Amino acid sequence: MGPRTIGAGLTSLAVPLVLLAGFSAPVRGESRQTPRNQETSQHLCSSSAGSAQTRWYASYADGWREAERSGKMMLVWFQDDTERSLHDEVGQAFRCDKSVQAHLEDFVLVKLPVDAEITSQGKQIRLLEHAAFAEMHGRGGLAIIDLVDSTAETFKHVVSAFPFMKGKYYRFHVEYLPVILGLPRGTITQRTMIWAVRVHPEHPASTEGEESETLVAEACSHSHYQARIRLQGHHQWENRFHRIRRLLGGRTLPVEVVAESWPDETMIDSCIDCVASWRQSSGHWHAVSQHHSVYGYDIHRGANGIWYGTGIFASYE
Repeated sequence: MGPRTIGAGLTSLAVPLVLLAGFSAPVRGESRQTPRNQETSQHLCSSSAGSAQTRWYASYADGWREAERSGKMMLVWFQDDTERSLHDEVGQAFRCDKSVQAHLEDFVLVKLPVDAEITSQGKQIRLLEHAAFAEMHGRGGLAIIDLVDSTAETFKHVVSAFPFMKGKYYRFHVEYLPVILGLPRGTITQRTMIWAVRVHPEHPASTEGEESETLVAEACSHSHYQARIRLQGHHQWENRFHRIRRLLGGRTLPVEVVAESWPDETMIDSCIDCVASWRQSSGHWHAVSQHHSVYGYDIHRGANGIWYGTGIFASYE
């Protein structure tokens, strides 16, 4: 499975859709009352520190254009009145939580109703029903699109999806916000695996080092391989160990962990499931919980509905 893209190639798993920069109709349900389709909110916080000013676009198209122009991530907050209490908590965090606000300069913020639609090529498309947003499961919540670097693999792809829903293991908590906003750039599968490690209650340290392009590529390749053969394992690890060590300059001792989900879990539940599986193995957990110089994570789904996760770490001698 490849990453999901949206916008000038609004896609899921590399299936193109629409060129958003060219559509003329507004998103259904967007507010047109604020200047330049932006909404500025400044509310009192419960803390004595007061609140920060947060600017939100009320137009998907305008937010997209601004994120692409400025080379930033675009965060879309799909709002649903059925989750009003949680939405209020999230809004409070955006206004008042310094650990959230510390990341906001890296994002263009867009706020839309869950039933927001765009008109493209003469057709009405509800954003949350498009395959690019499949991991939102039609629910309100937060989605992030990478518009930072036009040369990157993830450009115009949905790289995070955190619906406000209760899954098998997953339930959104407002405390996740700083972690979500601080994830390194990567595909939705890579970022969600890193998120699942970082929000584990025991705070494993394997993602505190530097994310390595080499190790990310190796984790991606091995997760794909396990998914293709539908079998979890450290297949050909001896050969891969020496290749990875060589690619890292020969001064490291790479370590790998693998895990699989139960069949037919969502991606986000599967990432949590894999971390929980590693917690049950002293050897795996030692690798996941300790600090490493460099790391890489990924997860992919096989045709059998099982997700296969991989983490690879190395520390310089």
